[in-house]
Amino acid sequence: MSLFRFALFFILSAWASVHAAPLVPAPTHVLFDGEIRRLVDEAGIPGAAYAIVVDGRVESAYGIGVRELGGKAPVDADTVFRIASVSKTFTAQLVATLADEGRLDWSLPLPRFAPEFRLKGGSEQRIRLQHVIGQSSGLVPNAFDNLVDAGQSLQQILPQFRTLEPSCAPGQCYGYQNILYGLSVQAIEQASGRRYGDLLAQRVFEPLGMEHASVGRDAFFAAPDRALPHVRRDGGWQRVEVEPNYYQLPAAAGVNASANDLALWLIAQMGGFPQTVRAADVAMLTTPRVTTPKDLRRGHWKDLLASAHYGLGWRIYRIGGEPIVLHAGWVQGYVAEISYSPRLRTGLVVLLNAESGSTLNEIGSQFWQRELAAFPAPAEATRSAATPASSRTAKPGAKVSASTPGKRNAPAARTGAARPAAPARNAARSPRGQGAP
Repeated sequence: MSLFRFALFFILSAWASVHAAPLVPAPTHVLFDGEIRRLVDEAGIPGAAYAIVVDGRVESAYGIGVRELGGKAPVDADTVFRIASVSKTFTAQLVATLADEGRLDWSLPLPRFAPEFRLKGGSEQRIRLQHVIGQSSGLVPNAFDNLVDAGQSLQQILPQFRTLEPSCAPGQCYGYQNILYGLSVQAIEQASGRRYGDLLAQRVFEPLGMEHASVGRDAFFAAPDRALPHVRRDGGWQRVEVEPNYYQLPAAAGVNASANDLALWLIAQMGGFPQTVRAADVAMLTTPRVTTPKDLRRGHWKDLLASAHYGLGWRIYRIGGEPIVLHAGWVQGYVAEISYSPRLRTGLVVLLNAESGSTLNEIGSQFWQRELAAFPAPAEATRSAATPASSRTAKPGAKVSASTPGKRNAPAARTGAARPAAPARNAARSPRGQGAP
């Protein structure tokens, strides 16, 4: 009997202690698995992978569906996808790292690293590396991406730029580019003396433990666990070949990675690997620089956004006063997005092996709408996206320097309203260029 009384006392005490604790909002991501599976299923997407990171750890990472329509091999959190323009975030980090080391200058003129690139009237002379990485060259958006889609080589495409001239001064307006961004690989390789893919593996993939990440088409096919691409045709999804076209722009769209890999990349953005990704670099790269008006009309996001900007290789959205840092990508047969909240120290990875920008937008926007509703920010927390980055750490007890982003060679930010770029005569825009779907 005494043993029974002891057990009853223990149970009642435990119950009382739990129910005496103050109530807090339940994390909305506990419901996310069912929601993303529903959206993927409704769209008929063959396969997807996602990961959620919280406070420096991967809280959940799962695969949905199959790697190939009609196949049986399942997608899991280690399945490799093409991540398209999410590659740009890695390129920006490499430039920042080389600038920190004094080996590369953000103000490097474009002709110094891409002498073959010419614009009408010699206006390329005013474009700097920071304008390339910050999507503020002033050129018409997605200039000649249609030629990349058509399978033309860079040698065939680059002479076409001689017919263009910027519609605004560099740094003053937004114009999303892939070909121009891709030329930054030459600046990186000249400064480091190493090939882009090798440097990225050495400086980012390996230190972060991104075991399945790689660069290039050959590396993609070398991955035994890889998701294959699908496009919508004749009312349904059809498997297509892995096109080599955007792989010729590795700095813009050449990285392959899994959900687990990108989860580690997000943890690094939130202070988890300060020896590899410095807090000061994160602050600089995520400082809003030019407005991106088109994003304010982005499907499923448009009713949430108070503002949208591009930094250096990253987008910065604001939902109310809350910054969300993100980048999306789209290449034939795949869409991808990574995003994080500096205040909540929470991040999301979504990868789909089908071209469904609408589904991708719905997944991401719903996630952040619910997260921010569950954990509303106090009035004083409406700070810039960069501010919290200097004080975040990934592991208990780890310290991150709060150094100021105005470091040697750091480009100045411009946040004025962007003027729309006027269409150029011979710069046909790609209907399916890389970038945010």
